[in-house]
Amino acid sequence: MHIVIIGNGVAGITAARHIRKLSPASRTGGDHKITVVSGETDHFFSRTALMYIYMGHMRFEDTKPYEDWFWEKNRIELVRGHVKIVETESRRLLFEDGKTLTFDQLLIATGSKSNKFGWPGQDLEGVQGLYHYQDLESMELHSAGLRRAVIVGGGLIGIEMAEMFHSRHIPVTFLVREKNFWDPVLPLEEAQMINRHILENGIDLRLETELKEILPDTNGKARAVVTNKGETIECGFVGLTVGVSPNVDFLKDSGIELGRGILVDDYLETNIPGIFAAGDCVQLRNPQPGRRPIEAVWYTGRMMGETAAYNIVNSRQSAVGSQGRSIPYDPGTWFNSAKFFDIEYQVYGTVLANPPENHASLYWEHPDGRHSIRLIYDRKTGSILGFNLMGVRYRHEVCEKWLRMGTHIEEVLQNLGIANFDPEFYKQYEADLLALYNRQSGRNLTLKKRRGLAGAMAFLRA
Repeated sequence: MHIVIIGNGVAGITAARHIRKLSPASRTGGDHKITVVSGETDHFFSRTALMYIYMGHMRFEDTKPYEDWFWEKNRIELVRGHVKIVETESRRLLFEDGKTLTFDQLLIATGSKSNKFGWPGQDLEGVQGLYHYQDLESMELHSAGLRRAVIVGGGLIGIEMAEMFHSRHIPVTFLVREKNFWDPVLPLEEAQMINRHILENGIDLRLETELKEILPDTNGKARAVVTNKGETIECGFVGLTVGVSPNVDFLKDSGIELGRGILVDDYLETNIPGIFAAGDCVQLRNPQPGRRPIEAVWYTGRMMGETAAYNIVNSRQSAVGSQGRSIPYDPGTWFNSAKFFDIEYQVYGTVLANPPENHASLYWEHPDGRHSIRLIYDRKTGSILGFNLMGVRYRHEVCEKWLRMGTHIEEVLQNLGIANFDPEFYKQYEADLLALYNRQSGRNLTLKKRRGLAGAMAFLRA
């Protein structure tokens, strides 16, 4: 059976690896042919590391998780090209250069594309997002002699781009339409912390300011932006970082059902039997409670890739090599992480910018304004619901177990030492957080002595 995967990001490559694990050559009839198609790069790379290439911390070859010989050794064929049309009835791909490729099973893992919202001048030279490797190359090209960059959109890609230019001492103006950075996601105190940190790093942060128009020079390049406040800001580069959307335009006439993304069932299969989708391009028909139908996050892409691999191998379309029943996609407990210049960010569970009435919050912030811990718990039952961390790191497995078990906030607070994952000799703040809770509640709780890796491992084994 020939399995074709469109896209060599984390979802597509995770799927390819697990399909090969499930169908080794030694298994009778199970040695599926696997072909990965990509129009972006020859080999899989870590997309989250793009900024570090620009900043000089890494080379492109350092971002490739596998050596170039890995693919031939594992019998995964790599094809470079852009798919123009997916013919579902003939089970054939048509490429922009006129070539074709047939398949028995297909996985679409084409990721995202940067959003544009019809601004005048948005297609000028020097106006772009930051998602693909080609975006990094274009950003590098336009950085030579650049006097100022304007970045539009207050999200994770925007602040990454700001840090990239800042690393080369290129002045940056950052337009954020909300009252605070990442207002739709971060609670107020954390959002204001990042506001301050952006300004401390010399970024010209303009809150409650929107892009109205991008002005061209005589050569069709960006020369300035006009804001909704009537101000003209001279610049030679405009970063459009107002989110991403599923990269699915080439599928509009394929017969594959689309919403904002590729609509899939609980097993990541589309309406066409034997055609699956995974990663940023997916829109779940039945997302789990509290989860979004589209989640453009690295770890969900990896999990979808593994799930899709099992279901492709076990699909009813497979003539041979069935290894058991299909399994539904389960994203588990929500988590995410990022870095805002020098402040690391982690979130586990449910932490909302505008929480419902039953969500109680315990928030502690260090006087330096660069460290904070927020615990969210149910106001009636006391069950832990979420962790929001700035400049502090907690162990994923420990937080996940507490959330899964619905552990009471007071038990969590007394055992926070086993969650802390900061390096040795770093100052720890769990006692400060517990003291705050005691003052607010009138309780007299104390920290238990279990700490560090040994305490965490004992807890996880229990």
